[in-house]
Amino acid sequence: MRAFAICNPLCSARSLPPQQHAMSTPPPSATIPGVPAEKMPRHIAVIMDGNGRWARQRGLPRIEGHRRGAASVRAVTEECARLGIEQLTLYCFSSENWKRSPEEIDFLMQLLQWYLVQERPTIMQHNVRVSVIGRREGLPEAALAELDRTVALSSGNTGLRLCLAINYGSRGELVDAFRSLAVEVRQGRLRPEDVGEQTIQSHLYTAGMRDPDLLIRTAGEMRVSNFLLWQISYAELWVTDRCWPDFGPEEIQAAIRSYAGRERRFGGLE
Repeated sequence: MRAFAICNPLCSARSLPPQQHAMSTPPPSATIPGVPAEKMPRHIAVIMDGNGRWARQRGLPRIEGHRRGAASVRAVTEECARLGIEQLTLYCFSSENWKRSPEEIDFLMQLLQWYLVQERPTIMQHNVRVSVIGRREGLPEAALAELDRTVALSSGNTGLRLCLAINYGSRGELVDAFRSLAVEVRQGRLRPEDVGEQTIQSHLYTAGMRDPDLLIRTAGEMRVSNFLLWQISYAELWVTDRCWPDFGPEEIQAAIRSYAGRERRFGGLE
């Protein structure tokens, strides 16, 4: 099962035309009044929900909700970059989303391609490094080409890491990890008694990334929808009734303020 490469995109940067270099010295991070730097989350993950509901409430087709949702992606990414957040992981397309109509899936894939092309100047301007997690199988070749190109173009950037979860499902990720471990055991490269949490974590799509500190879900749903099940073990949860197209900088700041006011004990005592 082929998953997206984290550090080695299939597309070589040497085959790309000259482009804007990453910023060598990023500007100082902005602050949120009343939130000390040590209380800021380093990794925020978002389940972007409610595009269709937002459109239905306004008598618009579902695809218009997705189109407006893409604008929220840009606004939230820019705000996280401005605030100095280390990583933003967005649940863009789940492995279960293939159950939707062919017309909607086709539009989503076209929207993904459009976003990757249109947002490249912004990605470079804000020193954003793009990563992708999920399975490659089933995704259109044109979308894969644009994904690989954007990953390669931004690979030298040193600011916010924007991780796009595309054709992603956490159970599938765990299955792929366990299969990889089983192969290593069968080949004699790994002993079963040596398998621990770190071993499993190193075989996940997110290997090398820190776990999310804060998990946000929009549109009021109280479930995690097969998203980063291993990685969110100790994440703080924040749910808003706002649908994703209405989510922006003010909402991300509200989520961060809520996070900053909590005591994270990781199973320990005060």
